[in-house]
Amino acid sequence: MSQTLTLVAPPGLLDPALVTRVRAALDALGAAPGTPDWLAETEAVDIPLTGNPEQAVAAARAALADAPVDAIAQAEEGRRKRLLVADMDSTIVTSETLDEIAAYAGLKERISEITRRSMNGEIDFRQALIERVAMLEGLSIDALEATWEQTRMMPGAAELVGTMRAHGAVCCLASGGFTFFTGRVAEKLGFDEHVSNTLLVEDGRLTGRVAEPVFDRNAKLATLTRLASANALSMGATLAVGDGANDLDMIRAAGLGVAFRAKPVVAAAARARVDHADLTALLFAQGYRRGEFSTR
Repeated sequence: MSQTLTLVAPPGLLDPALVTRVRAALDALGAAPGTPDWLAETEAVDIPLTGNPEQAVAAARAALADAPVDAIAQAEEGRRKRLLVADMDSTIVTSETLDEIAAYAGLKERISEITRRSMNGEIDFRQALIERVAMLEGLSIDALEATWEQTRMMPGAAELVGTMRAHGAVCCLASGGFTFFTGRVAEKLGFDEHVSNTLLVEDGRLTGRVAEPVFDRNAKLATLTRLASANALSMGATLAVGDGANDLDMIRAAGLGVAFRAKPVVAAAARARVDHADLTALLFAQGYRRGEFSTR
């Protein structure tokens, strides 16, 4: 089966000499690398090859050494996906919104540590979420509004959603965070659907509770499979992206599952990862050229 290795770097940092070095490593592997096809000059390139994609990625990473370049290998057939399911915190937005809310209660450092351990799979996500929300009991919802005002989209997020939707894909935001934020992010970027947790509020203040059932890692995987079925798609036609342990099941199940600037446990387990480039790397990995990108 024909394979493609895609190399992606921040703009201007993919030196052609690095591409030559990677092709030499692939040649030594017996992967018969073909002629490079530049998707964006000094930013992204496709290299056709044969053989095992995991071995090709390992050889490419070794050849790249410390260069800030990501490498993703996959079958050429079916590269363009028809369904995107994306995590929100530290993936589609740059921050962890619950941690930022906690700052208004003077608890950011304490809650951030629980978040870190949960996202790295050290503690149960559901229990960690319930524990953190309980610590915010009595906080005014003004803190949510203030947090939203400071929330920034991840570079490349608008292009990722806009381009995939322009080419007929369904896009869903699936977050262990809260509907207060996912609804606004979905509207801003044009997601077709958003699913997440609901913070319970009384008299303008957080009750310290989250509505059941908690939207956890199982629910993220269920969302991916539900939407694939609803749109008559094979799992091979799906793309999932996230950074935390609660994203790992959907990342493993998707046709293209990407660990984006992920926690160590996730980066180690995912078949594809992006450590250096922004979210447009997911478009390059699908074979889109820079000139095809669009936003809402």
